[in-house]
Parts: sequence; C-alpha cells; structure tokens
Amino acid sequence: MSAMFKITLPDGSVREVAPGTTPADIAAAIGPGLAKAAMAARVDGEVRDIMRPFEGDAQLALITAKDEADALELVRHDYAHILAEAVQKLFPGTQITFGPATDDGFYYDFAPKDRPFTEDDLPAIEAEMRRIIAADEPLIREVWRREDLIARWNAQGETFKAEWAAELPDGEELTVYRAGRGEDAWLDMCRGPHLASTGKVAADAFKLTRVSGAYWRGDQKNAMLSRIYGTGWLNKKQLDAHLHRLEEAAKRDHRKLGQEMDLFHLQAEAHGSVFWHPNGFVIWRELEAYMRRAIDAAGYQEVKTPQVMDARQWEASGHWGKYRENMFVIPDEVPNTDDDGPIVSNDAEWMALKPMNCPAHVLIFRQGIKSYRDLPMRLYENGCCHRNEPHGALHGLMRVRQFTQDDAHIFCREDQIVDEVRRFCELADRIYRDFGFTYSIKLALRPENRFGTEEMWDQAEAELRNAVIEAGLATEEYGWEELPGEGAFYAPKLEWHLTDAIGRTWQVGTIQSDRVLPERLDASYVGEDGERHRPIMLHRAIFGSYERFIGILIEHFAGRLPVWLAPTQAVVATIVSDADDYAREVEGKLKAAGIRADADLRNEKINYKVREHSLAKVPHLLVVGKREAEEGTVAVRTLGREGQRVMPIEEAIATLTAEATPPDLR
Repeated sequence: MSAMFKITLPDGSVREVAPGTTPADIAAAIGPGLAKAAMAARVDGEVRDIMRPFEGDAQLALITAKDEADALELVRHDYAHILAEAVQKLFPGTQITFGPATDDGFYYDFAPKDRPFTEDDLPAIEAEMRRIIAADEPLIREVWRREDLIARWNAQGETFKAEWAAELPDGEELTVYRAGRGEDAWLDMCRGPHLASTGKVAADAFKLTRVSGAYWRGDQKNAMLSRIYGTGWLNKKQLDAHLHRLEEAAKRDHRKLGQEMDLFHLQAEAHGSVFWHPNGFVIWRELEAYMRRAIDAAGYQEVKTPQVMDARQWEASGHWGKYRENMFVIPDEVPNTDDDGPIVSNDAEWMALKPMNCPAHVLIFRQGIKSYRDLPMRLYENGCCHRNEPHGALHGLMRVRQFTQDDAHIFCREDQIVDEVRRFCELADRIYRDFGFTYSIKLALRPENRFGTEEMWDQAEAELRNAVIEAGLATEEYGWEELPGEGAFYAPKLEWHLTDAIGRTWQVGTIQSDRVLPERLDASYVGEDGERHRPIMLHRAIFGSYERFIGILIEHFAGRLPVWLAPTQAVVATIVSDADDYAREVEGKLKAAGIRADADLRNEKINYKVREHSLAKVPHLLVVGKREAEEGTVAVRTLGREGQRVMPIEEAIATLTAEATPPDLR
C-alpha cells in the first residue's frame, strides 16, 4: 500500500489521505456545504485547482467566496478563458495570445483572421460565453512536453502560442487547460489555477466593456492585436454595483468636467503636458498657497533646483542605470543648422530633464559643512519634473509627462528618523482631512531589484513601521498593510491611499527612508564626535503631483469643488436690466471682501443663466431684480440645493466669506 499523505487544515487538525486525493475530496469529507462552496485550494501557500491531487504532505486552506480577493482573481481568470473559447468558436481562424485577470475584470488579446473586433461584436460574444457557462464544461489541467505543445500549436495555426511556448524557461512546467472532454475540447496554455468547470462562474456576473488595439508582447514593433476587455464579479449584485460606479465615474470624469468648467486642455503638440486655463490655474494657486502655509508651519525651507542636469549626476545617483528609459535625454551641444545634416553629432555629451528632485536636493545639502545641530534639515520644492511615459499610457491629469510634485527631502540623524516620519504622518493626516478624504496606509517593502544591504533595508523598514505605530495609524481603521516587493529600488516607503466619494482608491502621498542616495552622492554631516556621518534622507510628498491631485479632487467632488477652491465663487445674475447697476455694486462688494465674483448682465432669461452657471459648477448664484435692488438684498441659489434664500447683501457676503476661507485659516 502506498504511503499516506498528511494534510494539515487551518485549525491544526490533520487528515491522512491516499495518493490521488484532491482538495475537493477533503472538502466533501468535511461536509456538503463546504464541498459546494469551495472554489480552489491554497496548498502550502500556493493557490491551486481544487481537483489537482496532492503530491505529498501539505498545509491546506480551502478558498471560498468569503476569501474575496482570491475568489475574484479566480473567477476573472476563468471569464478570460471562457471569452477566448467563445471568440474562437464564433470566429474560426482567430489566434489566441494572453488573457489575465485585472483589478476589476479581465481581458484577452486576439489576432483575428479577417478584421479587428469592434464593440458591435460584444453582444454575440457575451451570448456565446453564457452558453459555455451553461454547458458546465470541466476544466482539466494537463502537463505537456514542450515539443509536443509547440507542434500542437503550429498544427492549429497558433503561431503566437507556439512562439511563447518555445521561449519559456527550460525546466518550467508547461501546463494546458482543456475545456470539455474528447477531440472537440478547447485548449489554452495557462499556468492556472482555474475553477473546476466553466459553470462555477455566474452567467449574470460579467459584462464585456470595450475593445482596443494592443501590440503583441507590448512592443509596437510587433503585430497589432484586438484586446477585448470585460468586468467580472462573484455575483450579479457586485456587477451591478460596479456598473453603477462606472456610470458615476463617467459623470465625474475630470477630462469632461475640465472642459465644461474651462479648467485645462491637452493637445498633441505637447503630449502629456497640461495647458492650464485661468480657471484651472486658480485651483492650482489655491493648492500651492495652502501647501506653502502647511510646510512653513512644519519647519520646511523652500528651494528651487534646475530642470536639466548632466548625465554624470544621474549616473552617480543610480537613476541612469535603473530609470533611464523613463527619462528625456538632451545633447549638450548646439544643434546643427544644416537641414541636410544630422541635428546632433555622435560626440555630444548627454544631459537629462529631471524625472525627480532628490539628487538636486542632495547637492544643496552638500553646499557648506553641515553639523549634527543643523539636522533635521527639511528642503521643500514645488518641483517640475518630466518622465517619458508611453503615449498610450497617458490619461488626462492622472498620468502625464510633465508634472509638479509637492516634494520635500528631510536630511536627519538616525535618532531623528522615527520622530520625523511620525511628524509627517500627522501632517499628512491633517491635510487629507482638510480635503474631506479618508485613507489607508501601506508599507511597501524591498523589491527584488534594489541597492543597499539587507541590514540597511531591515533597519529602514523597521523605522517606517515604528513611526506609523507611534502615530497610532498602524490599525485596521487606517487599512494598515505591508506590501512585499513594492518599494523603490533605493528605499522602502509608506503609501497613503485615498478613498474618494464613490469608493475608488488613489495612491497619493509617500515617505521613503533612504540610506542609499546619501552614500552614492557623498552627503555627510559632522557629528557630535567630530567625525563625518551619513544623514538619512526621507523622500516625502502629500499631494503627489499637483496635476493628479487636482484630477482626483475634480472627480471626488464631481466638479462641485469646495468654495475656497472654486475658480469663480459667486456670480451676480440680473433678472432685468434695471438691476444692472445694483448687480455691479454687489459684485464690487464681493470682490472687496476677497470673493472671486463675476456679474452676468446678459439679456438672457434667468433660467438660462442658472443652467449655464450650474454646468460651470459655480457654487453660489446671487440673483437680483428690481425688488432686490430697492431692498438691498440678494436671492442666493446654492449649487446642489433646491430653492433660494433671500438675505441682505451684508449677510450674504459674511456667509460666502466664511465658506471661501481655506480650512487651515478658519
């Protein structure tokens, strides 16, 4: 008799099972409810198919819908698999490539035989997917020999799959999933895991959303493919909630609102750079003034550093080797003026537009001798940076090539780190609360590709962790979580993830504890012992970038910005021309009180004016007619409220002045 395997369950109990036993068998032995609910298994920490037999003694945890993150990953992977099968059945000759799960769904890339897919194809594909789900085809994992798999793909005309199979590392197990049984079974090369059958996903919990182009393996030199996106969930209720969020997000799209409110625009002549209009730049200036008050009070010194630095400086910092593909490089020579000759010679020295401010701040720190008494030294810059983002990745204000960071670097001693990080946590908390955000904090730990010793990383991670604990933020209330492998190449970091009005999260603020850059750029201070010591460099930002933070604010408030941020805070609108002089008088008083106000004296009906200024998201409309002029009153209409309030002009000014005061000055 074969030796029995010992399977340890989460409660510590051990079951002895024969070879060939699967996690599904154990679920069935525990009870029919668990057998029905179990979707997959975590075996020795690895998520596996529930029908995959054990290979020896193991730790087992069964995955159900209650394990939502794992469950969503599984069903979305299955929806992608079912999508690919449906497409190939409806459009014979289509080649398949890859189809991963995403944060809210899935996609699959195809090489169509005749024409690219369009959104008109999606209803038929959805119907075929539901037919496959209803058929409840078993999903069977198979391990293939490389040469057999390549031959199979080539015989079927699947050149993309054959290419990928040929390039997978030697010794890697090549697995195929078979949907159904017999000669007509559909095959896909996939690491898995998958659910036990196609019927384990809900037929009413997915929707195909759009079609786009995508290059094979992400390289624009390769073939263009058709990518079909979908969203997939555990049940229809989750799907409906997600579709509602998408609908709400479309209404809040900062690009649409930015046009309606005349805030900014983007155009091809400056890919990824923003043209700020007067209205939009009012928001920018208010944020900049707010942040300056905050950092002045927190003991920062503001600096300004060059946009362009020599490549040798970026080599010394490590960015030239680790980050060069994201940098704009510039030849340090006068360009050739001969139209027929090359613009740049091969002899040019290279410079680069700065993608970040930190090396320049080290150079400021290095000017003159620094003593331990000078620390902490907090250098702040509204620093304009450039990063060479791919054109296809650009997205309104959210992902740009030119951006301005609310950037600062704190140079401090070892014994000051925890206190400085704690102070920053408290500053960030106060600022995010001023804008009405809740947030969670994550600690991003060392990545595989990094500078520095293990001891340096151990110490830096512990310091950030301890500072959050001291600030009282390492709790479930603040979503405290540690993220292995997510740190920068030179430092671990704390991340602030804001939650907006419709439940989306945005990673915004960070602080990083860095021992690498001061070493590489030879920053030092004289200690109490008279010897040279390396400072610790804390990289920190709260808005992240002004561009992205403004985009987030526009979407969070659906354009209805708090009065202190609104480009125009009040409009005085006339009902009849007899009130024009009074409207100008009211406008003057509002401006004298520091309120950004305009007068609308056009010969238009008042309902037209109300609609137009509501679309522009003006917070307050002060309507005046003959009666208001005689009585010295205004009828105040507030955006988002029904009706109007009639009040004396002095009372209206006092009310608006209070609302227009930034939160830190109230």
